[in-house]
Amino acid sequence: MKRLATAFAIAALAISVAHAQYPAKPVRMIVPYPPGGTVDVVGRVLAQRLTEQLGQQVVVENRSGANGTIGSDFVAKAAPDGYTILMQASIFVINPLFLKNVPYDVQRDFTPVANVGSVPLIVTAHPSVPAKDLREFIAIVRANPQRYTFATSGLGSAGHLSEEVIRREAKLDILIVPYKGTGPVLTDLIGGQVSAFIDPMPSSYPHVKSGKLKPLAVTSARRVPFLPDVPTVAESGLPGFEMVSWYGVWGPPGLPREIANRLAAELAAAVRSPLAAERLGEQGFEPTGSTPEAFAAYVNAEIAKYARIVKEANIKVE
Repeated sequence: MKRLATAFAIAALAISVAHAQYPAKPVRMIVPYPPGGTVDVVGRVLAQRLTEQLGQQVVVENRSGANGTIGSDFVAKAAPDGYTILMQASIFVINPLFLKNVPYDVQRDFTPVANVGSVPLIVTAHPSVPAKDLREFIAIVRANPQRYTFATSGLGSAGHLSEEVIRREAKLDILIVPYKGTGPVLTDLIGGQVSAFIDPMPSSYPHVKSGKLKPLAVTSARRVPFLPDVPTVAESGLPGFEMVSWYGVWGPPGLPREIANRLAAELAAAVRSPLAAERLGEQGFEPTGSTPEAFAAYVNAEIAKYARIVKEANIKVE
């Protein structure tokens, strides 16, 4: 009995030492979408900063497919040792409301680590679209049913929800074309194959700044300071409309509290770093940072909120 107690004590000490030394090797940050999207952009900025803070390489690994469920499921099944973490967005908690056979439960099969921040979305159009803002876009779509299209980077994303709500509330007969990621959408939007797109600011704004895309509206409650002439969706005939995309980090189920707390503290510092301000600040990124417990409560509240939006708007994906 004494030997068994000693063995347990040694094992507990070994685990404690391992946690204290975390990280002792590179950390994989899984981004479950193709390169070029906002989740990827935010993830790479944070990975760069975390590498400097932790003294170990934090490597972004894109595991895209099935609307983000393939990479997310990979993390759900990973060892809970802190060396495989998931960078995800609000679409993560919305997906199960749309998709059948999602292979995990967001609340049960992951350990919430930290909310890292949020961004407004921007409604953009190809420059050839004859509308200077969303109000005019709504008018030309009503006048020319079937001529214009919305694109979405993923079913269940904040952008997709925004498009569905606008389509319903504005009574538009407009096709929403689904893509597998933001990069392919932007390629086709810039090329004129689709008409308009609603997307988080970091991935679309550079193309607005370069003149390749035309800004029609922002989805935040107030106009963004660096685009003062671009109205909000609420100002464009849909009062009360507001939608943002938020980002967070999760670990596999059973991630030790000490590791989750360490990662949360490092992420809070990373999102407020000069690097994050320089790379993401101009694109409307609002840093957050949180404890794992606060993030878990936030996720639960967001799931309830989006379920209500989907029900009230009668949004269905065939």
